[in-house]
Amino acid sequence: METQRQRKVSSLLKKDLSNIIQALFREHTRHNLLISVTKVNVSIDLSHAKVYVSVFPSNMASKSISFLQKKGLEVKKKFSSLAKNQLRVIPDFEFYIDDSLDYIDEIDKALKEGDNPIK
Repeated sequence: METQRQRKVSSLLKKDLSNIIQALFREHTRHNLLISVTKVNVSIDLSHAKVYVSVFPSNMASKSISFLQKKGLEVKKKFSSLAKNQLRVIPDFEFYIDDSLDYIDEIDKALKEGDNPIK
């Protein structure tokens, strides 16, 4: 169960990290990607954060996550300059692929093609 403080910190992280990550990809890559932070889970002591990132097109997701893991310290440094007056401890970031859009797409495709298990 998340505390009120964890929810506030995760919403702050989600908003600021999305801007930082989009700017980072604009600066360092030449790929046409749509990247968004979909969910952030913060540990109880606020020292670790799991960041779930959605990437479109989805075939570039693994490359994007490996790029984010390489640039993790740069992301943390940029975030710390934004949130230095709001947080005492800047969390360590772990980046994960959020594949929920692919899952939804597969369900829609199965329903449209006639493989509907409900009928």
